[in-house]
Amino acid sequence: MNQTATPESGNPNEATPRSRALRLQAYGGPETLTVDQLSAAEPGPGEVLVSVKAAAVNGIDWKIREGYMRERFKLILPATLGIEMAGVVIQPGPGITGFKAGDRVMAALGGVGAYADVLVINAEKLVLTPEGLSDVEAAAIPVAAMTAWHVVQAADFDLSGRRVLIQGAAGGVGGFALQFAKAAGAFVYGTASTTSLQYVRDLGADEVIDYRTQTLEHLTGQIDLVVDTVGGKALDQCWSLLSPDGLLLSIAAPDVVSRAPEGRRGVFLSNKPDPARLAAIARQVADGELKSTVAEVVGFEGLSLAIERNRTGHPPGKIVADLTR
Repeated sequence: MNQTATPESGNPNEATPRSRALRLQAYGGPETLTVDQLSAAEPGPGEVLVSVKAAAVNGIDWKIREGYMRERFKLILPATLGIEMAGVVIQPGPGITGFKAGDRVMAALGGVGAYADVLVINAEKLVLTPEGLSDVEAAAIPVAAMTAWHVVQAADFDLSGRRVLIQGAAGGVGGFALQFAKAAGAFVYGTASTTSLQYVRDLGADEVIDYRTQTLEHLTGQIDLVVDTVGGKALDQCWSLLSPDGLLLSIAAPDVVSRAPEGRRGVFLSNKPDPARLAAIARQVADGELKSTVAEVVGFEGLSLAIERNRTGHPPGKIVADLTR
């Protein structure tokens, strides 16, 4: 995976743009993350240099940090973390005509590097941030919204009138998946913690289940589509809930296919770039047609602890770092 900033080199007296970057030095706990000073790279053909104003925290951050994702993200350490952002174009690279300096933009990187003051990104991944969204609000959308969109679209049947269970409905992906499934005409169940039940109801869930105090046994054999954003035991208890032609789609368990009991179907999905769809979803959020929730806003120096809070639990929605603080 390419890093989006490079260590300072060359003449130390050169006026080179500086950039803070939250970098992983070694696999492990929060202590393995450091804030380093880097020099900005120049955008090449097809690339854009962006000033990052906000970047959202995702569960994949701590999974990368602890080494669980080293086969999928083959990083050369130290590496800058962060997979989605919103900011302002500083300089388009050669041949770029779709963006100009000063444009507000947002993107899912499809890799790492967002936790930096500046980054170089492929222009094809960028979309213009719609009016009505702040940078913090925009940064919370790309990964969760696009992952949820692809998960719901991956169901190989019409969701109208079908029963859908969202495991982790109060999270970023779960919240969007719930809204997309409802828009497709499904009857949606959502699991959440006690403090998040009303939030999930407000998103439109037909039935909300407190995973701390309730079981799912009453749904045995009734669920046509399970969207798993949790993994572990939460995933394993869902196989018996599936209807005869039911499907379990997981974004949390890459080994879901091998874990599927005989006669059950499981598929692992991850976010895929689709700038046109992201632009449409961002517009819907800006217009109030879709709900996107920022649970907490931190500054750059609070990023490392925010990643740890994502691992241990946080209020509904996304944690976003405001890099202008």
